[in-house]
Amino acid sequence: MQSPSPASRPALTDRTALARHRMRAVRTGMADVLHRIAADEIHDRLAEINRTFTDIAVVSGFPDLWSALLPGARSIADDDILVLAPGSLDLVVHAMALHWADDPVGQIVQCARALRPDGLFLAILPAGQTLHELRAVMAQAESEITGGLSPRVLPMGDLRDLGGLLARGALALPVADILPVPASYRNLIHLAQDLRAMGEQNALAGRLRRPTDRAVFARAAGLYAERFPDASEPARIQASFELAFLTGWAPSDSQPKPLRPGSAKMALADALNQIGKTP
Repeated sequence: MQSPSPASRPALTDRTALARHRMRAVRTGMADVLHRIAADEIHDRLAEINRTFTDIAVVSGFPDLWSALLPGARSIADDDILVLAPGSLDLVVHAMALHWADDPVGQIVQCARALRPDGLFLAILPAGQTLHELRAVMAQAESEITGGLSPRVLPMGDLRDLGGLLARGALALPVADILPVPASYRNLIHLAQDLRAMGEQNALAGRLRRPTDRAVFARAAGLYAERFPDASEPARIQASFELAFLTGWAPSDSQPKPLRPGSAKMALADALNQIGKTP
């Protein structure tokens, strides 16, 4: 059985709501700490690569912010269709936006097509255990108060699945890793305010479209303080953020290739014996 095409799958994200949230965050003073941490990591990782990138694009929901964080890069909106010319770039950074994509593979494929041979693709996005505490307490509170559940927190990809996206995007030498970014807040209200200031509040297409009973938030706040206190300051709560970094290269004849099966000149057992005999 064939899986449904991206066009036929139900939308995960309400793009109109997401755009509204992002505009409000910029207008009211954006909380950009995660973006700056991501940018610092990008600079560190690029510094370890022995080459210079001259034609760079960054795909982001906050183009003005990332223009400052990656000087010299051309900013591209994270629309379904990316404005990227094929074979025109040697570095594409997909910055803190891939988690909202209905078709993340399609986004990666478009970025890969924009790369010249041996060009680099680098994506950074919240993933893994990000906001797992908030997800747990909101689900418990809502089920207790209303007897039902509605989508509250964006699903986060795990590292194995995210790494698989690189291969599906036809990128070579794929690498995926996670950077934990623990945070501490006074209470659930302040966490919610910070998410709003990040432009990261609920923009799920299947979200509840009527106001939530205040009793749900009150119960969730109590559960959060009870179940997830900050270990160093028990009067505060902990919040988990994890940033996934996905790296892949546009295929090139100059890249290392795996050996053909059966081409080894020594059996593995003999090689291990040789190692054991080394003084």
